[in-house]
Amino acid sequence: MKTAVPPNLYSFTRAQIVDLLAGWGYSTFHVARVWEMLYKNRLRADLRADLQADLALRTIAPMPTAVISLNSSDGLTRKYLLRLPDGETVETVLMYFKGRATACVSSQVGCAMGCVFCATGQMGFRRHLSAGEIVTQALFVDALLRREGSHLRNVVFMGMGEPLHNYDATLTAVSILTDQKGLSLAPKHITISTVGLVPAIRRLADDPQPVMLAISLHGATDAERQALVPLAVRWPLDDLIAACHYYIKKRRRRIFFEWALIAGENDTPEHAHTLGELLAGMDAHVNLIPLNPTGGYDGTPTDATTVAAFQNILTRCNLPSTVRQRRGIDIAAGCGQLAINN
Repeated sequence: MKTAVPPNLYSFTRAQIVDLLAGWGYSTFHVARVWEMLYKNRLRADLRADLQADLALRTIAPMPTAVISLNSSDGLTRKYLLRLPDGETVETVLMYFKGRATACVSSQVGCAMGCVFCATGQMGFRRHLSAGEIVTQALFVDALLRREGSHLRNVVFMGMGEPLHNYDATLTAVSILTDQKGLSLAPKHITISTVGLVPAIRRLADDPQPVMLAISLHGATDAERQALVPLAVRWPLDDLIAACHYYIKKRRRRIFFEWALIAGENDTPEHAHTLGELLAGMDAHVNLIPLNPTGGYDGTPTDATTVAAFQNILTRCNLPSTVRQRRGIDIAAGCGQLAINN
């Protein structure tokens, strides 16, 4: 018979810790010290002996262990293979930009979405991560940065997995990361990326957490998108775009659309015009990402000249866009490259 694992303290919001301690007979006075232990002192705390004993007996607070770390040749990207308490592993990426550092965190071990050009999709789905397993990835990166005299400013849910497939854990993690008495990340500095789970996008629109949303699009017709993103068969573009309009109207926030540019697949002038028509009138921004190589897909990235021509057409369609900086490609830390082989 499998032994029950005690709850992970890093999966608790501050309000949930209030309830936890109250259930054990402790006053709210102790909540601040427990929270400070988790997010300021990192498990070093001056707690009452009986409370400390209760926490040790009834809960866990594990941090992931770095099994492998890789640095990109330009020194601007680091990738970590982190081992979780049950032995599973995920990849987490630290990226340096001018004036800020960003953590790219995973939400699942593997992914069930099966996007053909994505290394995580190619490895399949193993399990969801808990909110604590997501939060501690950010804490791991923040601890590295603080040793350098800096701190974590941005978190993107663009690592392994589909965040909205693991909705509750993902949004609980967001609540914890934005708590002003913890890491205190600004909601506008947190981005959740999804391949287009329509019901979850609508649910996110109704959620009080004001995060940024990115949609992995990659095709502007159903046939083209379904060839790259199998989930698109279940929720065609009409449904997805309707959900996006609902999100923008409800949240009053711009949506970012990610477009992996694949030579000969979705990078022609016709593709650009169709994309411009699809997103016409929407408060949208397109991130153009020349395809990053993975072992399970033989497509090639669009060349710089064709990328520029594609972007010029979007500009003429009054659709703002950015060509994403390619980071960490030499260590397989770029978009779509995260995977594990153990």
